Amino acid sequence: NNLQNNFKLKEISDVASVSPRIMKFARELGVKIENVAGSGRLGRVLEDDIKTHIRNNLDQKTASNFKNEHANKSSNYEGLPYEHSEFGEIDEQNIPRIKRLSGPHLVRAWSEIPHVTQHDEIDITEMEDFRKNLVNLNNREKISITPLAFMMKALTNAMKKFPNFNSSLNGEKVIYKKYFHIGIAVDTPHGLMVPKIRDVNKKQLLELSQELRKISKQCKELKINKKEFFGGSMTISSLGGIGGSFFTPIINAPEVSIIGIGKSEIKQIFIGGKFKPRMMMPISLSYDHRIVDGAEAAKFCQDLKISLGRNFALEI
Repeated sequence: NNLQNNFKLKEISDVASVSPRIMKFARELGVKIENVAGSGRLGRVLEDDIKTHIRNNLDQKTASNFKNEHANKSSNYEGLPYEHSEFGEIDEQNIPRIKRLSGPHLVRAWSEIPHVTQHDEIDITEMEDFRKNLVNLNNREKISITPLAFMMKALTNAMKKFPNFNSSLNGEKVIYKKYFHIGIAVDTPHGLMVPKIRDVNKKQLLELSQELRKISKQCKELKINKKEFFGGSMTISSLGGIGGSFFTPIINAPEVSIIGIGKSEIKQIFIGGKFKPRMMMPISLSYDHRIVDGAEAAKFCQDLKISLGRNFALEI
């Protein structure tokens, strides 16, 4: 009872510290008098206190509305005071559907996976000589095999020796895959797609090359099954046909690694005491550092060098 009486006395005291005129002024402006800090004698609320209270609330609402308004702008930058159009002519378009769907996946992979990228070069001189001189023994017609077929076989051989590269993380457990399905990043008018070439370990180079052309055509024509974008072991992102050397490919989760291939070039390499012209392929291997460490990644790259290098015919 004493506690309730104290609360009632306090409420009477608070109301008594505000004159009837100020009470009416606050009520007309829709201000709760108990929310206003008084600056008068003994904390008495004055008319200026109510005006200051209203002004401060308006400033906060304006700032909040400004932030919310610009958070949805196409620039994706918060707090920009000007539109792009205020500086010149622009052309605003919708993000292509494929890129709109893959964007959140890439952001999540880049922000949640501790990426490490190892750069190296592979001497593919003998491999290229072999590939460019392949002919059908029956009709002597040239056989065309894409360099990616050789890389797919080399990756499969390496994953057999280093199974961490053919795994996925599931909480505190590691899922080791017994299959070898290689994802190939395909550039299409609709955006980048990554279909899988299944059971690479069971197929010949020519079969892989033919399947790659077929699946790339299906992607560009949007005739591929959605399931073919899932269930991969590792991904290849090749820019060799366009140009460039090294880059940092983003891991295609839930896979734990991806290899980027740049444009091969002839370089002078010091071999046997003198410089010789060799065809060198730049590679960029990104891996999830939670499951693959640097030493293992270096060994993986060395294994690729052997498979695609001078002894490639024995390895592939």
